[in-house]
Amino acid sequence: MTNREDELLANIVGVGGGSGSGSAAGSAAIVSTNGTETEAATTAATIISAVHQLGDNNTTVVTVSNGVGPAGSASGGATTAASAATEPNENITINGLSPSHRQAANNSSSSSSSAATVANPLKLNTSGSADNNSTITNATTAAGAAGAAAGTTTNGGGEFWSENPPSSASSGFSDDDSLAGQEGDPKPIDQIVQMVKQRGRHGLIKEYADIRNRAPEGTFLHARMRANLTKNRYTDVLCYDHSRVVLAHEDGDEPSDYINANFVDGYKQKNAYISTQGPLPKTSQDFWRMIWEQHCLVIVMTTRVMERGRVKCGQYWEPTEESSLEFGDYHVRTISVECNEDYMVASLELRNIKTDEIRNVSHWQFTSWPDYGVPSSAMAMLNFLQKVREKQAQLVQGLGDTWAGHPRGPPIVVHCSAGIGRTGTFITLDICISRLEDVGTADIRGTVEKIRSQRAYSIQMPDQYVFCHLALIEYAYSRGMLQTVDLAGFDEREPDSE
Repeated sequence: MTNREDELLANIVGVGGGSGSGSAAGSAAIVSTNGTETEAATTAATIISAVHQLGDNNTTVVTVSNGVGPAGSASGGATTAASAATEPNENITINGLSPSHRQAANNSSSSSSSAATVANPLKLNTSGSADNNSTITNATTAAGAAGAAAGTTTNGGGEFWSENPPSSASSGFSDDDSLAGQEGDPKPIDQIVQMVKQRGRHGLIKEYADIRNRAPEGTFLHARMRANLTKNRYTDVLCYDHSRVVLAHEDGDEPSDYINANFVDGYKQKNAYISTQGPLPKTSQDFWRMIWEQHCLVIVMTTRVMERGRVKCGQYWEPTEESSLEFGDYHVRTISVECNEDYMVASLELRNIKTDEIRNVSHWQFTSWPDYGVPSSAMAMLNFLQKVREKQAQLVQGLGDTWAGHPRGPPIVVHCSAGIGRTGTFITLDICISRLEDVGTADIRGTVEKIRSQRAYSIQMPDQYVFCHLALIEYAYSRGMLQTVDLAGFDEREPDSE
């Protein structure tokens, strides 16, 4: 079993197992592979299973709950994976509360930039009960998160668990360096608010399912090469060939140019980001080689090294001051560490041992992403994003005439564990906010589709898609683009309501 960011099962050709109410949790999967060892290994890295099991709560996903399939169900402890286009199902905790601002988020940042801290934040309260201890403005959404979408059951405390979330992958269309080249359906922020209210949480989840139900339009040939299989943190999270970051060859060794990382376009900027997996011990050298070759200045990390007792990312930098690590030709020394309520910032010195050249890299780790679901405070993420932007701009300015590329600088490296869920959420928000600030419109769906066309499976779960909408509304309110926000009925509206 793989240990993907959200506990996905390994890719397999076909699975056989029990079905119906009598199937047991974790029924043995029978993997069918034919041909040579190479072909079998390649096959195992291409077909995505429709089932997985979470050891943390003994819940088997698909149509199985706690190892027992519903009576008469065609799938129980295991299922047949009939198509290479299917995307792994998730056991998802969707936060029943819409993203809300913590008052502490207002006071935690000591930045001199007024854009980073919001003076009059909005709290989107879906609980239906007043927060008498808060001084934050409330926009209540009627009775809260009482209703559950098809395939979900309420789990108390304002949360619900998805037992059979949408599956299958998606793609999109290529981006362009100009605003005119961007397709989609951009809307002013007030129309976005009305659309979100009209569709409701379940309508947005249904919309996400439509995005996810499209197969990837691209190949994964390099990711599937036998020499590269062990460089993928998860066998079911591969990177496209057409947008992959190609490393310089080492000693004529062709496979040495591979890293599980893709370029992703930003707003009016080609290759604004590098979306990548959390480095493995064996790929940390490649990670720093990529940072060096692409002249990257900022790394954004949206996971912790360990979560729920599982390793999510290798320790590719030292989190303590005046300590260092060495990875092949690269020496990484931590100059300083700044700890904040929601994130940590490390100033790193990256030295090329071969040339003795030294560069500075800023490492930003967001630490307030919960083990399940999405952050309860959208503003914590938005403040973090603003700080990252400011640091990138500062470092680019410091390059002076030595930088001849895009005015916004080299790519920002963004990673979580698999490099698709939290990573895709961060990039989506950054792009949509950039556009909203520039022309007053945004297109979350179109942005997600474009990101997925460059980094397959980005925005991994429906609650991340919903979070992007609510976070954008919170941002607009905090910047005075919206005077009031009324999302009454957001959580109760039926999926088919338009």
